[in-house]
Amino acid sequence: MTSTAIRSGIAALREAYRRGDLRVADVAERAATAEAPDGVWISRVEPGALRRRAAELQGKEHLPLYGIPFAVKDNIDVAGMPTTAACPAFAYPAARTAPVVERLLEAGAMLVGKTNLDQFATGLTGTRSPYGAVQSVYGGGLVAGGSSSGSAVAVAAGLVAFALGTDTAGSGRVPAAMNGIVGLKPTRGLLSTLGVVPACRSLDCVSVFALDVADAAAVLGAAAGPQDGDPWSRTGSFKSQEAATVRLGLARPDTLDFEGDRGQAERYVAAGVALSRITADATAVDLGPLLEAGALLYEGPWVAERLAGLEDFLREHAEDVLPLTLGILRSGGSFAATDAFRAQHRLRELRAATARLFERIDVLALPTVPTTYTIDEIAAEPLRRNAILGRYTQFANLLDLAVLTVPNGHTPDGRPASLSLIGPAFAEPTLLALGAALLGEAHAVHLGKTQDVELAVVGHHLRGEARNGELVALGGRYARTTRTADCYRLYRLPSGVPGLVRAGAGEGAPIEVEIWRLPAAALGPLLGSVAAPLSIGYVSTVDGASVQGFLCEAYAAAGAQDITAGGGWRAHRQEEGS
Repeated sequence: MTSTAIRSGIAALREAYRRGDLRVADVAERAATAEAPDGVWISRVEPGALRRRAAELQGKEHLPLYGIPFAVKDNIDVAGMPTTAACPAFAYPAARTAPVVERLLEAGAMLVGKTNLDQFATGLTGTRSPYGAVQSVYGGGLVAGGSSSGSAVAVAAGLVAFALGTDTAGSGRVPAAMNGIVGLKPTRGLLSTLGVVPACRSLDCVSVFALDVADAAAVLGAAAGPQDGDPWSRTGSFKSQEAATVRLGLARPDTLDFEGDRGQAERYVAAGVALSRITADATAVDLGPLLEAGALLYEGPWVAERLAGLEDFLREHAEDVLPLTLGILRSGGSFAATDAFRAQHRLRELRAATARLFERIDVLALPTVPTTYTIDEIAAEPLRRNAILGRYTQFANLLDLAVLTVPNGHTPDGRPASLSLIGPAFAEPTLLALGAALLGEAHAVHLGKTQDVELAVVGHHLRGEARNGELVALGGRYARTTRTADCYRLYRLPSGVPGLVRAGAGEGAPIEVEIWRLPAAALGPLLGSVAAPLSIGYVSTVDGASVQGFLCEAYAAAGAQDITAGGGWRAHRQEEGS
């Protein structure tokens, strides 16, 4: 570590904490005082608040993101801080923290500040902000990419270990490409967008920037999951494959256009060769349907959806919006309802074609950007060159795809190259496994599978109960409520703790339990917090399934209050309070 930056990922920081080489207070102090490149921050957490956060974390080493500094894009709400969306006239004090950020804080992470962006998350360059254009860490006037420019540079410059961005057309991937880091654009709705200023509400995603695939997987594990009150929140069945079983798709050469950038073209060919060596087979793919879908985003009526979220503000504050951004937003008013329906119908056809594609392949590998530009080059042709940067990114959300962007070396002139691994919705485990294998991060593969571990909870770990926060902090996500088979009895132990005891077939009653999904890595810390007579074993549910869950040793039932008749801990508590 230097005196002015973090420059460490999650695993390295956790190991330094474990060895005693670092304290969370040290990292908080350096994060508070680190010098940042121009234009990265819009607002920062006060040094005193960071020190207090470090003190709060003492004794919580079991948390999965214990003491890890992070940043969030300034279109994501954090209570007590203004949300600007890079428009000072739009700024408002956030009343509550976005749930996706709350989950990271509950997992032990330390928020350092809020980062710059293309105004209203409209743009892929990082130059459309009154808070200043953001330059790539590669220097030379190279754009940082947008709209999540500040978040990407905060990670690449070592100011934080990871950061949240948003991604509608590529804003969580283009900045990763331009700064040589990892960008994860999850399946739409996997990370809650509640508390995020909408760009195009039906397509928006929260994204993750990290130094490596393992870190991106760790953040996803802590932040993902269904969110009450978020109508766009989703769950699904995750697809998990090892790299060696992946059927790879590579773009047919005649469907690619690198704008004359031979270096980027050569890096894509090299990546294709490397991927072919570690996957099952490779197939040439026609990109036509994907590129047509991408064109709909800015040439079709989805621009009207951008306008819909800001129309009232623009009516009163048009002069406070950057002219280029204002022009893009206002262009949404030129579309009729008939245009929207025609586009929806065509998109349905393109989605069907994409589904057929992913019956033949598991992952499609594409260049993240065709080429790179300097700030001056973007200024010369802002709209055309912005569109070029999004050529291979902007179809993903329209087609409901998940994407992992990873570094892909450098061109002969020293500019960063990048590769995007693309799969259908809920393909994150496969993408993470393949990305990890490509970059030599075999340890990251297991992190992509963390969604599949289920745990049945019966008492104090239920939602709203005293120890539920422990599950949330470990990356746990509520899945469903069910009941046990009729072979269990529920007791209130003398200590006040509920205990579920297996009594034998027909000797008990169905007891209400909640099923939670946890990262596999969280089970160790959880086991360490379970004291006798409780333990974690296997619980049979009413539908015949068997899941891990909290159980109680039978000897502890002697002298305990039998509360089986109530059907569950909540019912007992309600009866107790009546």
